[in-house]
Amino acid sequence: MKTDPEQSKQPKHALVIVFDGIEEVEALAPVDILRRAGVETVMASVGESKQVEGRNGIRFQADQSLSEIDASAFDMVFLPGGPGVLPLAKNALITEVIQSSDHESKFVAAICAAPKVLAQAGILENRPATGHSSVRSELPVPSQDRIVQSDHIITSQGAGTAIEFGIKLAALLVGEETAQSVADSIHAI
Repeated sequence: MKTDPEQSKQPKHALVIVFDGIEEVEALAPVDILRRAGVETVMASVGESKQVEGRNGIRFQADQSLSEIDASAFDMVFLPGGPGVLPLAKNALITEVIQSSDHESKFVAAICAAPKVLAQAGILENRPATGHSSVRSELPVPSQDRIVQSDHIITSQGAGTAIEFGIKLAALLVGEETAQSVADSIHAI
């Protein structure tokens, strides 16, 4: 599949929501791939602190706080998983960002337990989705596939699918050719 010329003319923007208790590889591997593909990727922390500590004790710095972001300026919103993600279903700002992106048919991506947050936001009704085996049965239309794209909603199973998922997200934003080039450069597939 060739890259759409229009796709490559304008820079694409991805918003990655990060939080304490995040599964580090599920966030950082796709962010790395998106940035290699030329996607302007912003990691936004849920709290006011930009310091994030993952479930495995790896600390990293977000670019901004989510409260400082105009989420409507992004072509994609991505929610990684990990044990810290499930309380985010009760966060009104995150629900608003997810629902607004869905309403505008912008890409909404989630991995591991995060698809459950999408389900609780009401955007997975009648849409197949996958996630970690611990939450998959709680999705409205669960799938066993590693990655599922249903309209503009993309879900994946977990840490073991993070690289493949990142490449899929890059392909959606900047085209198959660029995504394949990144995959080749890191010996992914």
